[in-house]
Amino acid sequence: MSGTFVGMPVFPPSAHPAFPKAAHDAVNDRTLRGNLRHATHTIRAKRAKAVAEVSDWAALREAGKRIKDHTLRHLDRYLVQLEESVTAAGGIVHWAADADEANRIVAHLVKMTGESEVVKVKSMATQEIGLNEALLEEGIHAYETDLAELIVQLGKDRPSHILVPAIHRNRGEIRDIFRAEMGEWGRPAPDGLTDTPAELAEAARLHLREKFLRAKVGISGANFMVAETGTLVVVESEGNGRMCLTLPETLISVVGIEKIVPTWRDLEVFLQTLPRSSTAERMNPYTSTWTGTTDSETADGPQTFHLVLLDNGRTDTLADEVGRQALRCIRCSACLNVCPVYERAGGHAYGSVYPGPIGAILSPQLRGTQSEIDASLPYASSLCGACYEVCPVAIDIPEVLVHLRERVVEGGPATRQGNKVVLRPAKGHAAERAAMRAARWAFTHPGALRTGQRLASRTRRLHPRTLPGPGKAWSATRDLPAVPAEPFRDWWQRTNGGKEGAK
Repeated sequence: MSGTFVGMPVFPPSAHPAFPKAAHDAVNDRTLRGNLRHATHTIRAKRAKAVAEVSDWAALREAGKRIKDHTLRHLDRYLVQLEESVTAAGGIVHWAADADEANRIVAHLVKMTGESEVVKVKSMATQEIGLNEALLEEGIHAYETDLAELIVQLGKDRPSHILVPAIHRNRGEIRDIFRAEMGEWGRPAPDGLTDTPAELAEAARLHLREKFLRAKVGISGANFMVAETGTLVVVESEGNGRMCLTLPETLISVVGIEKIVPTWRDLEVFLQTLPRSSTAERMNPYTSTWTGTTDSETADGPQTFHLVLLDNGRTDTLADEVGRQALRCIRCSACLNVCPVYERAGGHAYGSVYPGPIGAILSPQLRGTQSEIDASLPYASSLCGACYEVCPVAIDIPEVLVHLRERVVEGGPATRQGNKVVLRPAKGHAAERAAMRAARWAFTHPGALRTGQRLASRTRRLHPRTLPGPGKAWSATRDLPAVPAEPFRDWWQRTNGGKEGAK
């Protein structure tokens, strides 16, 4: 089993229940389902309108796919170029093979500054490695500055959405969290705080302002890294990211190695598709770019810049010809907002910082499929294909889901921690394997298949309405297909391919 950590420190993969159990508990929470339904329907309707404004959306989508695929094929070359460019601009590059190494590097860099507090830009990569918890163990307090991340942190909660981490909370719950917890983290909530959005936003603004002004160290991720110049890019809607990127003297950015693009020109594609797919905006209100450091105490930007390039299972994923397309992901979350499974189960059921359809294919590749939760994630889908239709980089999520289901049931060759291994089938799929092998044998023996079809047709009135044993879980929510009165082959022979019946 891979040692890769992908967030959710409260529930590591070995302890988190399988998706069916977690989802069963979630769908019984009416408040949660109401919050999710309202939010996802609102976001996807706005996204559809924003995308419809672009006449060449299909071409942009294809361009994004090709840029990402080209970069992944030549990732080694572009990473070296990026390191050279960042170094030439005055930055310092660190390489982290896994979460533990990344956390050690960041903790060491913060300690070198003598500070015990840091402010953070919203970052999936730092959530993935559990950075906040690792820093706290070293006596360093990390403060989230994104509004939704602040809500999650104050509520001692876990993110449940890529774009809107607090999507499972309503305004009343947020008001109660602010009233109860803000004082323990800094400036308390104003007296008489209500649940109106303007008051909640103002309470967060006042609470965060004092942290921005005294912070000496900022931590971020990045949406993109430009290899040719060493430039990092963060897009956001609130302005907190701009504060974290420009005010602190030291900036530490933790970024997955797949976030690289070769040239500035490539950004043109993604700066059109990402905002429309995520926040349904034509462009993000704040698009921050920085290259290296500033040599002036009065200028905006960090005087010291560190870039931590994170692998944490990405190289293993890259080795999979089918699964590697998950690394195209630009974290827009459009697939979550159209997924009927996510809408009902919510993000916590996925047991990873990456929920929804993209999480169902990314987490099992980063962590492996040997834990109960990771073996169940490829099945957390109806295979309706809505996720593929909205993906701005054309990740064929249903294809990867089926690919990973085969890996779970059959095992087989894979790459884990840089080594080629042969995975054993996951537990609990013996009946499925037996059924598939029986089907394979039948389809390769026409005589036996014909006999079985005739027998099924002649005994169809005796067939049960539900399957026995392990098949009961399948037929409990589905109608068994009716068996025809005669097999297709017999009908074809009897009617001469339908010609006699047509007369």
